[in-house]
Amino acid sequence: MKISGTNTYLVGRGAQRLLIDTGEGRPSWSAVLRELLAAEKATVKHALLTHWHRDHVGGVADLLKMCPEAQVYKHDGREGQLTIEDGQIFQVQGATLRAIHTPGHTTDHVSFLLEDENALFTGDNVLGHGTAVFENLVLYLSTLEKMRNLGAGRGYPGHGAVIEDCEAKITEYIDHRRQREEEVFRVLNFGGLGNGNVRAATAAQGKPRALSPADLVAVIYPDLAEELRLSASHGVLQVLLKLEGEGKVIRDGESEKWMVRGGKAAL
Repeated sequence: MKISGTNTYLVGRGAQRLLIDTGEGRPSWSAVLRELLAAEKATVKHALLTHWHRDHVGGVADLLKMCPEAQVYKHDGREGQLTIEDGQIFQVQGATLRAIHTPGHTTDHVSFLLEDENALFTGDNVLGHGTAVFENLVLYLSTLEKMRNLGAGRGYPGHGAVIEDCEAKITEYIDHRRQREEEVFRVLNFGGLGNGNVRAATAAQGKPRALSPADLVAVIYPDLAEELRLSASHGVLQVLLKLEGEGKVIRDGESEKWMVRGGKAAL
């Protein structure tokens, strides 16, 4: 059962349920949950938090007022929380969840595989609309591959609509990130996006340039709204850090601008 807002999910049947995430802490959320539990003659046995962001943990206090016996779990449990171990099983009548550490959106991020339905609660790593933000691109791509290899059918995201083909959506996310990486490298290498892919680009498209993340955003996303440019710059910086780790680009420490290592190069 999904409760609206930041998506939270009440899982299982019978008197005891599992709750995935607790929303922002809005009174409307706790009112809906209270009514639902009363109608189902149920309580929450375990509250499982996908990650630390306020919009996922804000309702914990209200939950504990309703269900004082509920145990709250998070990857690195603290302040009265219990720690989620990778592979840990949570079970109630009608539902068996397996916790999977999936760092990317945050380092403490956990997804949950509903083994009864081969469905995946993706948290904020994979959303029902748009793309996700992440703390570390290398780690995020590794995690997306890990999630895809689970072969889950349906996906239940932390935000947005239910994902009917979770494996395909994750593939879409991976392809999107690879495309952005290629675009960043192309602009640094040739001075613009040009046509075709990086491997087909030629010197005629321009010269290598030293650019900041904001400069790259202006080229790659020319029509992006001003209020979204800072977030986009963060994503571009993560691409640059990945390329730097692979020895493909370097950073000027004084100007904080980036350039291709040793002139033009292949991605």
